[in-house]
Amino acid sequence: MTHFRRVFPTLLILLAHVAWAPAPGSARGAPDTFADLAEKLLPSVVNISSTQVKKQKSNEPGRPEVPRFPEGSPFQDFFKEFFDRQQREAPQRRVSSLGSGFVISASGFIVTNNHVIADADEITVTLHDDTKLKAEIVGRDPKTDLALLRVKPAKPLVAVPFGDSGKTRVGDWVVAIGNPFGLGGTVTAGIVSARQRDINSGPYDDFIQTDASINRGNSGGPMFNLAGQVIGINTAIFSPSGGSVGIGFAIPANLARPIIEQLEKFGKARRGWLGVRIQTVTDEIAQSLGMKTATGALVASVTKGGPAQKYKIRVGDVILRFDNKVVGEMRRLPRIVAETTVGKAVAVEVWRKGKAVRLKIKLGEFPEEAAKLASVGTQQKQETSNALKIGELGMTLSALTPRLREKFKLDESAKGVVVTQVQPAGPAGEKKIPVGAIVRKIGPDQKVVTSPSQVQEIVKRAHKAKLNTILVLIESGGNQRFVALNIAKG
Repeated sequence: MTHFRRVFPTLLILLAHVAWAPAPGSARGAPDTFADLAEKLLPSVVNISSTQVKKQKSNEPGRPEVPRFPEGSPFQDFFKEFFDRQQREAPQRRVSSLGSGFVISASGFIVTNNHVIADADEITVTLHDDTKLKAEIVGRDPKTDLALLRVKPAKPLVAVPFGDSGKTRVGDWVVAIGNPFGLGGTVTAGIVSARQRDINSGPYDDFIQTDASINRGNSGGPMFNLAGQVIGINTAIFSPSGGSVGIGFAIPANLARPIIEQLEKFGKARRGWLGVRIQTVTDEIAQSLGMKTATGALVASVTKGGPAQKYKIRVGDVILRFDNKVVGEMRRLPRIVAETTVGKAVAVEVWRKGKAVRLKIKLGEFPEEAAKLASVGTQQKQETSNALKIGELGMTLSALTPRLREKFKLDESAKGVVVTQVQPAGPAGEKKIPVGAIVRKIGPDQKVVTSPSQVQEIVKRAHKAKLNTILVLIESGGNQRFVALNIAKG
């Protein structure tokens, strides 16, 4: 059973399983020897094999198809009964996969990747001395690709500690130990090539990149610093061939450690939850909001009933700091929030209407079922107005009418004005605003609009104030996003 997650057309992320295709990794010189370190650490690294029992389906290759007969033919019932009986008696086949893991407690707790043991019916852990133990899943977290197993050893196991991955620098030596291609107990060495890599594998990407050789079967194995501490969990590689080309990725220990502790305590990850949908602050958006630099995370929508709504975070706010941590890039906020203790009261600094505003909020727990996002804002009585072409924006707007709601399949609760035409070469066309989208708010103060004439008046005021861009909140396909439109030429 081989699993891949595609990143680019020619580059694949390696997951757990073994494939028998040789691909040499790049070699590097070592500072002296890793022999003493390897001898100390090898007993703590385990091989993990998981087995999934599958029943062969009738439509799989090699299975005969039911012949077709005219309706009512006496042969129809005979052959249907025959093939139904064959399906019930179809043989089961066992699908196996291999990966790695490491011991974190002498009593038998073992860390690995979630994808190594996903959908497994049986999990076997093989220790360094070839002892085989049945393992049970204590907890797993697909979002960070982490899993915690438990075995019952006859004697205490050799455990390894987590280190502080935050102190790891680009250029530091690291050692990876794992089970590549099912070979077991394999030691490779390299350096940290980069930090905080986002490879689009999940919402909390913050990988350590290394050139230590990592191949199929290394997934779930530890990455050690020279002090023998686990500073990463090997998870993926970029590879056009499926073998190591010197670009591997590991989950940082500082991200993994609190998740592992929660898996042991609760059987699942308990993450902090703010209840917002966010987007990147571009240079144009920053300019339209009166910000000197493009930084932070722009709130595009707020979940109804969530902590953000309760504690007055608004659509259009830019979150600059969270729990005394600088947000910087938008993608950093989800990880900061997720790492914050559920129920903790934290300070939040947002940029709102041209100035920094400080709030205090209490975090909720992230609901694993997808929460439906709902936007907030002052709702006004809808005005009636004819369609109006606004040349500065490059689009024609109309008040929401029953006919337009039906035409564009808009919900009855949708508020704003609808885009009925877009000029391809205009500001709206350049930003790919589609016909049928709803303009909800517009302008420096993010006024809620319910008629095209309101939009036109706000644009005129922006021109008088000599603004080059104007910020518009667009809703399309059930999602909201902010767009900065260039009105300088209008």
